Amino acid sequence: MYTANEVEKYSFRNDYSEGAHPFIIQSLFTRCTEVNLPYGADKHSDAAADMIRKLCKAPNAEVAFLAGGTPTNVLAISAFLRNAYEAVIAPVSGHVNVHETGAIEYSGHKVIDVPSGLDGKLTPELIDSAVSFHGGEHMVVPKLVYLSQSTELGTIYSKAELTAISEYCRSHGLYLFLDGARLGSALMAKENDLDLADIAALCDAFYIGGTKNGLLFGEALVFTDNSATDHLRWLIKQHGFMLAKGYIVGMQFEEAFRDGLFFKMAKHENECAEKIVEAIRRCGFELYTKWQTNQIFVILPTKLAEELSEKFGCFIESRLTDDRCAVRIVTSWATTDDAVDAISAWFLAKFCAGIIKDYIRK
Repeated sequence: MYTANEVEKYSFRNDYSEGAHPFIIQSLFTRCTEVNLPYGADKHSDAAADMIRKLCKAPNAEVAFLAGGTPTNVLAISAFLRNAYEAVIAPVSGHVNVHETGAIEYSGHKVIDVPSGLDGKLTPELIDSAVSFHGGEHMVVPKLVYLSQSTELGTIYSKAELTAISEYCRSHGLYLFLDGARLGSALMAKENDLDLADIAALCDAFYIGGTKNGLLFGEALVFTDNSATDHLRWLIKQHGFMLAKGYIVGMQFEEAFRDGLFFKMAKHENECAEKIVEAIRRCGFELYTKWQTNQIFVILPTKLAEELSEKFGCFIESRLTDDRCAVRIVTSWATTDDAVDAISAWFLAKFCAGIIKDYIRK
């Protein structure tokens, strides 16, 4: 096992183990005795919501600030699906299907998972397969499509891909909801051709993740279809998601969007990931899935995978059938050059050791 000090120095387990960007902390500190209205009805939340509406070019959008990703997903889906027999279509790797302990099912709606391959993405064809299968009163009714940008495997949807899904949903009476826990990283990806205005135009709702992009905590849920928001605050309260000190989330988003800090943090984590990917490729190690954002998946022999996980706090994503593992490496707004250099040097050392072993065997 690694020691506590090693974890603090090198942790590529996720993008939310560090507290928050100093500018966010400073913003909260300078307002620590400021009096604000409770329950998200404060001036900071209003200002942050207006910033988001402007970025999204959606002046009539409803914006709600919540504490974390799972409650945000539950709230959005509960707002759209008014009948218990209505269901959610999601990729099999989707967060609502894998990592939320059945939270959507607990709220009363079945998740219909569809195979999505190593890119973790949905297509109109995959969605249609689920829609076509569910027919008649003996089965649930698919009513909402859930996807993530970036996906659980770090990949992103192009504008053409998201447009095709949006058009399918609208022609088949389905809502489209985008989980944006890592939307910052996706928007700053080199291959990305979507902006917030595109996403607002193509989706009925989406959220902008702050927890995984330099805030202490917080997500901004954006509804562009206001038919789902007639009793939104009632839903927030009933589900236990309404924060008495909701202004703390509003303050953080206000600071994050004031001078583009949100995007600067996301760009930094992508740049750190790119340097690590370059080192992995130079050393000849294979990537498990296409790299595009701040999540990297590399295939290693099990022994090396376990060593990497122990030394750098990485997560073993999958144990493959040939004594190899897919290991997830995640960079964050706080990833340092020292950490990037250290993990890159580790890959180089293992590559050189492999060459020496092969030479000796020959």
